[in-house]
Amino acid sequence: MDRYLMVMLGGATGSLTRYVLGTAIMSRVAGRFPLGTVVINITGSFLIGFLMTMLTERWNPHPNWRFLLVVGFLGGYTTFSSFEWETFGLVRDGGRWLGLLNVVGSVVLGYFAVWLGAIVASKR
Repeated sequence: MDRYLMVMLGGATGSLTRYVLGTAIMSRVAGRFPLGTVVINITGSFLIGFLMTMLTERWNPHPNWRFLLVVGFLGGYTTFSSFEWETFGLVRDGGRWLGLLNVVGSVVLGYFAVWLGAIVASKR
């Protein structure tokens, strides 16, 4: 039962964080490009690289920490369903190049962020 509670608490917190951060970013940036979602995807990618490395290679925590932080919080925080919908909207509305920039930027920078998170976490 503990792991279900951890996933639920982490997911609620991650979703709220995504909403607050995404809204804050988009209220400061003009234009159609979904910068809030991109920032969330990149920071979420960094955090999963960092946390999974720390949880599996550096620390020996209780398994509930992974349920809380990775499955719950990052599952609620990252926004790849929003990313897909926003990309579809950009392309549908004539922004083919913006859609391509969103896909390439999110995937390439997201991968780099996972790699960087793992590298930072593995430093002793």
